[in-house]
Amino acid sequence: MAKAPEKKTGEDGLSVPPYALYNIGGGQPENLLDFVQTLQEELLRAGVLPQDYDFEAHEQLVPMQPGDVPVTYADSTALERDFGFTPKITLQEGLRKFAEWYREYYKKNEIVRG
Repeated sequence: MAKAPEKKTGEDGLSVPPYALYNIGGGQPENLLDFVQTLQEELLRAGVLPQDYDFEAHEQLVPMQPGDVPVTYADSTALERDFGFTPKITLQEGLRKFAEWYREYYKKNEIVRG
């Protein structure tokens, strides 16, 4: 948002939409089950879910689905090139901040709706 992409014209003479997409991540693979476990822990820690929440009762593991990939990670090269920014937050830190934000956001909105 601090730096809008340049307006460009394509080979056909038409305007190319002035936007850019950036991958934002730590640049290392994360295991999906580790992600889920960490998210569970942080949702409990933040009080989003009760301490006795039964995750296993809601767990449903299924085989790989069309479009699933065995390994993925964020390549933030373009972000670093264009903005000089390299993400440094760990998965646990990010999920902790998300869980805290979620708790505060929905707690505030419950009061408004109540």
